Amino acid sequence: MADVLPLVEARLRTALGEPDARAAVTFLGTDRIEVLRFGEGEIVRYATLGMSAHPMTDPTAVVADPVKGPRAELLLSVRAGIADTDKVLRPLAVLAASPQVEGVVVAPGASLDVGEPLWPGAPFTSVLVAEPGGLVEDLELDAPLDPVRFLPLLPMTPNEAAWKRVHGAQALQERWLSSGTDLRDPARRSVPLD
Repeated sequence: MADVLPLVEARLRTALGEPDARAAVTFLGTDRIEVLRFGEGEIVRYATLGMSAHPMTDPTAVVADPVKGPRAELLLSVRAGIADTDKVLRPLAVLAASPQVEGVVVAPGASLDVGEPLWPGAPFTSVLVAEPGGLVEDLELDAPLDPVRFLPLLPMTPNEAAWKRVHGAQALQERWLSSGTDLRDPARRSVPLD
């Protein structure tokens, strides 16, 4: 079985260009997770590399299938020069390792919380997982492997995360859209939720 990570990195380079920085984090008992940074004018994009090495497994499954199951990597886009967002590398690696560590399946509509600011002074401690396919297309793999999906992350304030738990991901995204919220602003305030 071919290693999927070189294919994933090639897809990221095709879609986003050459990374201008990369960092690797290894957590006890997990595979190494890398985070690549792509500078594109006023937008900086961070992409995980390593989460898709193994399929995510339903936490209720008795035995983990080593071949079948969803595969994903995470993408975060922020405006450059407003905050020290390069400190997001470790929290992103923590989120990317969560399927291995906690046995969760990361999918669109899910909330992921790191329990601390995503970067110094950030008003966000969690993210909403958005639908894939916009920035980086899914990477098809040979059968029986599932494709690798590149899941955008949308930072949420604690109030937004609490509101999302009650009203759902779709309602929060509609609230952001109707308010004209710039989700790439690393210093934005919470959207009005009354």
